[in-house]
Amino acid sequence: MSAGSALRNRRDRLRGWLLFLPAFLFFCAFFLIPLGMMYQESMKAGAGTYAAIFDSAVYGRVFRNTAWVAVVTTLVCLLVAYPYAYVLNRVGPRLKLLMIILVLMPFWVSLLSRTFAWVGLLQDSGIINTFLQAWGLTSSPIPLIRTPVGVLIGMVHVLLPYMVLPLVNTMSDIDRGQLQAARSLGATPLQRFLRVFLPLSLPGIAAGCVLVFVLSLGFYITPAMLGAPENMMVGELLIQETQKIGSTRASALGMLLLAGTLVSMGLLAAVWRVSSRRTRT
Repeated sequence: MSAGSALRNRRDRLRGWLLFLPAFLFFCAFFLIPLGMMYQESMKAGAGTYAAIFDSAVYGRVFRNTAWVAVVTTLVCLLVAYPYAYVLNRVGPRLKLLMIILVLMPFWVSLLSRTFAWVGLLQDSGIINTFLQAWGLTSSPIPLIRTPVGVLIGMVHVLLPYMVLPLVNTMSDIDRGQLQAARSLGATPLQRFLRVFLPLSLPGIAAGCVLVFVLSLGFYITPAMLGAPENMMVGELLIQETQKIGSTRASALGMLLLAGTLVSMGLLAAVWRVSSRRTRT
């Protein structure tokens, strides 16, 4: 290699590092440094803060409830979003545009306003219970608010677009020629879906599930307004700990929530690798 080409390679590497530097500084300033400060705050009383959290049945119940709500919300969003995205990719341009607008419409309204709307819909004297009783479907109000069902309804409504959009993006990139080839080989519509379309849409499923699951873990407004104290999630607990006790234990809870999120991401990545290998074989 000549001296001129070596110099050009060094310049190219230097340009690459210069392009990377702003993103790295932003990451350090707004993530690594605050995370280090939060860890330092959580260790003010030593490891005893973490030991007290692990020994507390209350904190354990809150973490289990948070994980359960996040998993169920992710599954419900997937069950609703997958057929919606599938139909969206098969309709004409005008209807497709309308369906995309319906998906994006929740982003045009603030989260707090949407949650207040669900409070009005789900309460005992709300629209849903009034309609059910007016038509004689129920004799008394169905408990929808201050219940896990109400929390799930509100969270699915908020997070559904985060599942639909990755699925739509992945499905739109699927080569229709593969489906036609499977059809020419005698595959039935169900076989074409299960053996061709569904495996090819797995990246969108994985991306949507990760987005919805991670966002569900830190939800605060919707569970606080639609849920009950006995069904508290970690986001609500963090606010209460900070306001009533202090930031030390709240910082420890935040670190544990981050650790649990990273472990969950690792498990999802492992499952994804296994499923991808089976799909290729």
